[in-house]
Amino acid sequence: MQTRLQTIQNSIKHVNPLDTVKRWSWIAFRALLVTGLCFIILYPLIQKLSVVFRNRSDMYDPTVLWIPKSFTLDNVIKAMDTMNYWIAFKNTLFISAGTTLLQVLSCGLAAYAFARLRFWGSEVLFFLVIFTIVVPPQTLMIPTYLTYRYFDFFGILGWFGLDGINLIDTVWPFIMSSSLAAGLKNGLYIFIFRQFFRAIPKELEEAAYVDGCGIGATFFRIILPNAVPAFITVILFSFVWQWNDSYFVSLFFNKEQVLSTQVSALTAQIYQTITNDPLYVSMILNTGTLLVLAPLIIMYIFVQRYFVESVERTGIVG
Repeated sequence: MQTRLQTIQNSIKHVNPLDTVKRWSWIAFRALLVTGLCFIILYPLIQKLSVVFRNRSDMYDPTVLWIPKSFTLDNVIKAMDTMNYWIAFKNTLFISAGTTLLQVLSCGLAAYAFARLRFWGSEVLFFLVIFTIVVPPQTLMIPTYLTYRYFDFFGILGWFGLDGINLIDTVWPFIMSSSLAAGLKNGLYIFIFRQFFRAIPKELEEAAYVDGCGIGATFFRIILPNAVPAFITVILFSFVWQWNDSYFVSLFFNKEQVLSTQVSALTAQIYQTITNDPLYVSMILNTGTLLVLAPLIIMYIFVQRYFVESVERTGIVG
């Protein structure tokens, strides 16, 4: 007992006070830095959350900063009614979930071909895939629109002197582009999959070939179960980007309502139907924006652990 006490006393004597100060200073600096960064990132969300439940009179009260004096759901009700929220939510969920499933499958197959199969021109094709990441979609707006406005498969209808089929205001542009790995951000998804597939040992595939599996069976039985992190990453990226997309949905939809286009037109609708008060319009607009983000925030709360793990195990960092 005496020996242990002496050891502790000796270790205390050898502690340098300057080292202790440096260590705690570094801890305090890191905590301050992380807190500041979190506040900067979360400030817009906190500000919107504060505005959502405010009464209209609170906007003119200088004493109200973060917490409303009188909580109300009027802003939420008016924003949902103006946006036709539940109809737009249903359409957005259907398009986002459907395109996500199709993009994951088509991009996974394309990436597996680039990662494992060697064919003439594969390097050039992969370069073009990467090139699609940096090409602004606005440069392809007119040909993309005309392709689906006068859709003619291999020009067959043109042989008979018929006009193409009008696919605008239908979900077919999203289904076709996603099925062919030509949808929103598909070049990035192919790159993520390819990087992950190249890290899988080739011995697994060779063993499958020895057992009589073809390329398709090898992909679905060997590659797919071992590429779960990459698939989780692409699923989340695809769903979130499609959910927030306003470019393609406004290009292909004239009548169908989705959340991204509804929130874009919310300001004009409020001025026409509710009020001309700019402050009150900003309250409703903030509420509508938060209603669009709310499903993504809820989803992230449940899947953020899997997302972080998948990003660490894929080839998109380092």
